[in-house]
Amino acid sequence: MRAAVLRGVGEPLSIEDVAIDSPRGEEVLLRTGASGVCHSDLHFVEGSYAHPLPVVLGHEAAGTVEEVGEHATYVRPGDRVITCLSVFCGRCEMCLAGRPVLCSREGLTRGRSEPPKLTGAGGERIHQFLRVSSFAERMLVHQNAVVRVDEDVPFEHLALIGCGVTTGLGAVLNTAQVRPGSTVAVIGCGGVGLSAVQGARLAGALRIIAIDTIEDKLATALRMGATDVVDASASDPVERVRAITDGGVDYSFEALGAKITAEQAFDMLRSGGTATVVGMIPEGTRIELEGSAFLDEKRIQGSNMGSNRFRTDMPRYVELYRQGRLQLDEMITQTIDLAEVDRAMSEMKAGSVNRSVIVF
Repeated sequence: MRAAVLRGVGEPLSIEDVAIDSPRGEEVLLRTGASGVCHSDLHFVEGSYAHPLPVVLGHEAAGTVEEVGEHATYVRPGDRVITCLSVFCGRCEMCLAGRPVLCSREGLTRGRSEPPKLTGAGGERIHQFLRVSSFAERMLVHQNAVVRVDEDVPFEHLALIGCGVTTGLGAVLNTAQVRPGSTVAVIGCGGVGLSAVQGARLAGALRIIAIDTIEDKLATALRMGATDVVDASASDPVERVRAITDGGVDYSFEALGAKITAEQAFDMLRSGGTATVVGMIPEGTRIELEGSAFLDEKRIQGSNMGSNRFRTDMPRYVELYRQGRLQLDEMITQTIDLAEVDRAMSEMKAGSVNRSVIVF
């Protein structure tokens, strides 16, 4: 099968012929329908996060089940599914406490002594990325990394739900639990940020302030439910948010993964407000906050994949899309072939696209 392989940090992805093993145990083999190009992939290309190499990147995807392992019971060949990197075991303390996104994930991947899922020329071991590796024509995943969905939604829309949409909506609805009538600011209007804007609208927020430096993204945010926009390249976003809200917001969401924006998210809170860092801040980075601000009971927290319970969350998001209450079409800037993935990465880094989606 064709797959996009990262062989060195900072290098272009290589489109190669990669062999994929047959499913064993609870594994399922999927034919990839579509895969979004997410900023998380770029973090590993640039070395902000480490991963064993070579690796087939990609994690935001949807596809069709082709074959199942002898112990897989959840899906069968022909089922359409969305993948999720938040694979869960259902047995550990976090799973049993209702927080499967923080699962220990023991026993859900193949050991070093077992045959690799992916191999290159001459039997070279190719690593799997975040237990998915969707920049490929096939995926071999655990059955607890997929959710069945109905067949009337295009793969490119389903793929977005596999990461960006679930992360942004979930940060608002699950992690922060935004209350109706509250004020919200979202820093960064890419796929995750636009989903957070929509989550705030669905939650009944009274004021939703979208912050970015790209005019087109701010315009898209307005169409998706933002009541106000702030161009962070033209003015201090913290001062502007405080002016718009007469003191600060109840909730802020950082969707870029940078030190300065995480600090800004905290600084634009009103007393008692909560900042949620959704973006992946590079490993080793420390953020600095004014200590006395905690006397105003301001809080800052992280969100992993929208604190999802994806087996229940994702079908609900599909239904919201069907009802016209969740906008997905507008989030897709372009659909591309796998061979165009490097261009899509460059455009994402430049901020010129909301989301590029590889369609197989």
